Amino acid sequence: MKPLPDTIDVSVRPPVIPFFDPPTNTISYIVKDPASNACAIVDSVLDIDYPAGRITQRSADAIIARVKADGLTLEWIIETHVHADHLSAARYIRSKLGGRIGISEKITVVQETFGRIFNEGPEFRRDGSQFDYLFKDGDTYEVGRLKAVALHTPGHTPACMTHVFGDAVFVGDTLFMPDGGTARADFPGGDAHVLYRSMRRILSLPKVARVFMCHDYGPNGRPVKWETTIEEENRANIHVHEGVSEDAFVAMRKARDATLDMPRLILPSLQVNMRAGDLPPPDRDGKVFLKVPVNAI
Repeated sequence: MKPLPDTIDVSVRPPVIPFFDPPTNTISYIVKDPASNACAIVDSVLDIDYPAGRITQRSADAIIARVKADGLTLEWIIETHVHADHLSAARYIRSKLGGRIGISEKITVVQETFGRIFNEGPEFRRDGSQFDYLFKDGDTYEVGRLKAVALHTPGHTPACMTHVFGDAVFVGDTLFMPDGGTARADFPGGDAHVLYRSMRRILSLPKVARVFMCHDYGPNGRPVKWETTIEEENRANIHVHEGVSEDAFVAMRKARDATLDMPRLILPSLQVNMRAGDLPPPDRDGKVFLKVPVNAI
């Protein structure tokens, strides 16, 4: 397990504003610098009516309205990974508020994999240049005067990163609430062994740190939740609490993943998200299409 960077400082407690999207069970966030009006947005959502082929911006507009109402300045639009269950609104939000779109440098691995699956031509760049910044493990950056640290935590996908803003830890899909367990590891490029080590790295953060989920599905009918702590995850996470070995986790994860269907929006999501929230280019008639590769995933 890689050691944590010594640049992490959980003594700072930034305000975090959640936005829950019921159709995709996604939680997006505004993270504000306590010392200024600077902010970041984490894991935004672009709305899609898949059967109708209609894309709208209701969820993103709610976040944009809150940024404007609070007089905030958007500096970063963070993608914790290339999501398979919702479309990213990063490009749309940047067009309205500015800011820089950041993702893991391993986006290139995802682009190469899914560029082949979707039979993208040479015009689809596989170098991550659709994004403004590609984070390396341990990179630090600032939102106003709030220092943030990017941790590479692969396993669910090769490009998963956990972003730590003071005591606020955004884990993407790597971890769920304690009664929800952990991410699947059966997507192309996923690996249950790697996922286990990434989660143990996250769970070695100070126990007082707050942990914010990208998704929650209300297991056993409980209300949707999105915030817990490192201490609680270590104590009670049903898949990876303290004492669970790597071999036991991997056996559980592989058995469980074999029973799961693909996410409903995986095909449109990947085509948009590997482009930083942009749609595929229009054809010569100006029409935009999303592909459905048959038996490819």
